[in-house]
Amino acid sequence: MNSVKPLVAPHRRSLPLKVGTRGSPLARAQTANFLQILRHFCPVLKGMDVFEEHIINTTGDVVQDRPLAEIGGKGLFAKEIHESLAAGRIDFAVHSLKDLETTLPPGITLACTLKREDARDVLILPSSHTDSDPAAPYASLPHGATIGSASVRRQAQLKHARPDLNFVLLRGNVGTRLGKVDSGEMAATLLAYAGLRRLGLHHRASIVLDATTMVPSACQGIVGITVRTADTELCAMLAGIEDPEAKAVATAERALLAALDGSCRTPIGGYARLLDNDTLQLTGLVARADGSFLLKRTATGPKENAEQMGAALGASLKADSPPDIFDI
Repeated sequence: MNSVKPLVAPHRRSLPLKVGTRGSPLARAQTANFLQILRHFCPVLKGMDVFEEHIINTTGDVVQDRPLAEIGGKGLFAKEIHESLAAGRIDFAVHSLKDLETTLPPGITLACTLKREDARDVLILPSSHTDSDPAAPYASLPHGATIGSASVRRQAQLKHARPDLNFVLLRGNVGTRLGKVDSGEMAATLLAYAGLRRLGLHHRASIVLDATTMVPSACQGIVGITVRTADTELCAMLAGIEDPEAKAVATAERALLAALDGSCRTPIGGYARLLDNDTLQLTGLVARADGSFLLKRTATGPKENAEQMGAALGASLKADSPPDIFDI
């Protein structure tokens, strides 16, 4: 991130600047971190009451008793936020980038990606559990154990490794999911390590799963900021706090996702990382929901070709996967 000139000044636009966010503890923690970064790199904003947080309830948050695929897909965590942004009720919005659709509504732009947190998934066992072996991450799960999850990506990869396991729908915020495991309603669940770390709950990760063992969701651990495309002043300011590495890996992973063009019923994973300053490594995964089919491939190339790499790897995976996997 580079130092940003004070592009947003009181005499140039009405204050306060309104920031939209979902209402979960994790969403609000991510928003607070974003505003802290913005104040740090924009000296004119320091010490001024220039931000107004707007909590927006999305359909994805309200409807908790059904899988996302049944109520419209991942865009349901952003639909109402997009509408508020387009209508001018907020000036910018904070998203977990993994929840943001690859094609945004007309007039809305992804203006900034922040530094990535740890992108890996973690296995959550009851808090009383102490016998965990990172070298054999699923060995501690009893035969036929019930696992709580709403992610078809996680279910498919775990079912591929352990066909004996059973799954039940588990949605809700992080605290709700941890509580369900601790109460004994299920043997385990899987969560994003990034969310636990941002909430100060990293100690609840029983086993951190290597990204080659459990390929993460595309853009997991990255926070993205959207604005109205026409708001060139905010676009310019946000470009100054963008993390170049996060932008490169997000570009590759979102291009992979766009090329695969699957629904929320399609288990898809994508994870990119910089091997050095110029080389990008991208892993993509496609699977069948029951784990009976799983295809994983990795590509490397210059980071400047991130979008082309993602598109090419996605096309390769799609060409060699059963067509019915992508049926909506």
